[in-house]
Amino acid sequence: MRRIAALGAVAAGAHAGPLLTAVPSLRGLWPRLAGRGRPDHVALTFDDGPDDRGTPQVLDILAAAGVQATFFVLGTMVERHPSVLRRVIDEGHEVAVHSWDHRNHLRHPPAVVHRQLARTAEVVQRHSGHRPHWFRPPYGVLTGGALVAARTLRLQPVLWTAWGRDWEDLATGDTVSRLVLHQLHGGGTVLLHDSDCTSAPNSWRATVAALPILLERCRTLRLQVGPVGEHGLT
Repeated sequence: MRRIAALGAVAAGAHAGPLLTAVPSLRGLWPRLAGRGRPDHVALTFDDGPDDRGTPQVLDILAAAGVQATFFVLGTMVERHPSVLRRVIDEGHEVAVHSWDHRNHLRHPPAVVHRQLARTAEVVQRHSGHRPHWFRPPYGVLTGGALVAARTLRLQPVLWTAWGRDWEDLATGDTVSRLVLHQLHGGGTVLLHDSDCTSAPNSWRATVAALPILLERCRTLRLQVGPVGEHGLT
């Protein structure tokens, strides 16, 4: 019984071990995983869509600025709004895997995590015609099971170096832009959200308000803005 308990503890530790990557101050130990890329480039990313309210407004701003980004989608949201995903793809943006839903992978055994990622990768490929390359876990919680699944499915995990906390109830365009700009630097990866499906209601409005400010600042700093696939991480 002790041996079985010990093996169970080892397995649990292996599953939860990579959680250190969820601590922002420790991500510098893994620059590629954190999303540190080309020094003249900023990777712009959006999580939790596609959404029929937030995503179109984000797309309008990106189109006006001539900027492309990476959208880390949830499989459940793709099923709800396939036409919105089609617009994301048609406008040349990169689509990546977030998960099937937004449940913390730490609460699932590795086999369930694998099914979540495989199912989402399949639906993205079905709509886009291309196998997705990037993966970001919900809440930034990267478990051992998720790492194994990602390797098996040929998905490369990437987190972020800057965020705006745009999911919060009190978030505004000003609070989001100020927080991102405080962390912004060449080579960074910015995390925003184009959906409020797991956030405060209408929180995507803060994202939409902040986005033009962030794009203008990058232009002023002569930083190119684009998807993760152009960030020099591969």
